[in-house]
Amino acid sequence: MSRGISRRSLLAGASASLAAGTLASPAYAAADPRGGRAGHAADRTPKVLVIGLDGAMLHRIEEAEAPHLRGLAAAGLAAPSALYTSPMARTESGPGWATILTGVWPDKHKVRDNSFQGADLAAHPDFLTRVERAKPSLRTYAVASWAPITDTLVSAEVDGKDASPADEYDEGTTRRAVTQLRDAQPDALFLQLDNIDHAGHSSGGASQEYLDAIAGADAQVGRVLAAVEARPTYADEDWLIMVTADHGHTDAGGHGGSDPNERATFVLATGAGIEAGTTREDVRLVDVAATALAHLGIPARAEGDLDGRPLGERPQDAFDTLRERLRGAVDEDGIEPGVLGFTHTPPPGWRVDNSRMGTGGMTEWRGWSFTTDAFWTRTQRDQRRELNVRARGVFAVADPDEWADGGGARGPFDSTLLSPAWPVTGGQRATLRFVSHYAHDPGQTAQVLVSYDSDGGTAPQVVKEYDADALAREEAIELAVPAGASRARVSFRCAGENTWFWAVDAVRLG
Repeated sequence: MSRGISRRSLLAGASASLAAGTLASPAYAAADPRGGRAGHAADRTPKVLVIGLDGAMLHRIEEAEAPHLRGLAAAGLAAPSALYTSPMARTESGPGWATILTGVWPDKHKVRDNSFQGADLAAHPDFLTRVERAKPSLRTYAVASWAPITDTLVSAEVDGKDASPADEYDEGTTRRAVTQLRDAQPDALFLQLDNIDHAGHSSGGASQEYLDAIAGADAQVGRVLAAVEARPTYADEDWLIMVTADHGHTDAGGHGGSDPNERATFVLATGAGIEAGTTREDVRLVDVAATALAHLGIPARAEGDLDGRPLGERPQDAFDTLRERLRGAVDEDGIEPGVLGFTHTPPPGWRVDNSRMGTGGMTEWRGWSFTTDAFWTRTQRDQRRELNVRARGVFAVADPDEWADGGGARGPFDSTLLSPAWPVTGGQRATLRFVSHYAHDPGQTAQVLVSYDSDGGTAPQVVKEYDADALAREEAIELAVPAGASRARVSFRCAGENTWFWAVDAVRLG
């Protein structure tokens, strides 16, 4: 039986029975950090607190004595997420914290490991620095137990930054954060704690010591939240609080590779506009910076700038409507039971043409399929499927390589994914946008085609063709709509024999 948490306090815990279910169970009452007011309060001062728990994993927080973290999840949302792997970047602290702080993926900030060699942080600064540049009157502060965060990742433009010495470590980091909240007027504060990562390295992510370290960090988080609520001006402040992690750990301990637990990260968030007690599957680490900036009234999604989007923005994506249709593995024998999943059923209005498709092969990948990162990347690790970072939730995949690994595959892989007929204006220009993750092999065909309904219907015309790797792209294709056309249909054709793959997401024509 569950027990509710207080609506008045961020500090109220959640029942230990949460470990048996989802972390952000809707059975728990929502704690409101704005004193019970719903939505963004224009008469309150927006404030941001981001807490980073190095090496923490969401499924282990569920199992630990962590009432404060569970309280935050019940008050807002809990969102599991996944990292890239090499060659984009190692699952290490440098790339992880750089991604969280800058709001862009490693192919932009170029922090690929803990050496920081080749980093491009000048072009992609941390969100605290963006706050300083946009609104210099706001006070920004960062404190970390892992010194490279404040030495390298957070710029000198930030109002204040500290790294705790080794003999103080997380205790000193917590104390410094509490002091800032008590004695200063921070508008945006970033805090990083490191002891969970130490326990992962020394004892493993599956150990009791790791759970104990989570419990210790949870108590420190509780002290920070208490300092927020104890502020004399708290009633007039609109706090957004997010908790996240830079990477996970293997069961035996360690990280840097492509094990699903090494790639495991998450975002907990509570604040204005965030629905209480929800679990999201479409959140990525880059959203932390974008959400923080948006809360402070700073534009965060300039063209070609941040990869993240504010948590309050949830663009409708047809593929995400398929989540309830996803099922577990059929022929794939390396995917654990309960990991969802895939379906061949397209969203309403979409269809898949397999009339030229070969026979047999891996059931999951016979023609275009709809799947998730958790499922697809478990088919074969370290083949660049993990680099599909700009897709979210459910996406479409054509995978000739994995299909051919199934028994009895005969003939070519040749499948076309067709969109609904979307409205357009004849004689005008339109932009086709989609996320694309394409790995090329000689002899493989990957074409984007568009047809129009003018003059009785036009034959599909190729508007883009890939002949080389194009990984983790946001594509934008300008279309000249023929005079008289009122509808357009987009097609994605992938063909090859035991070649690589193509993943597509967030397709829209406007």
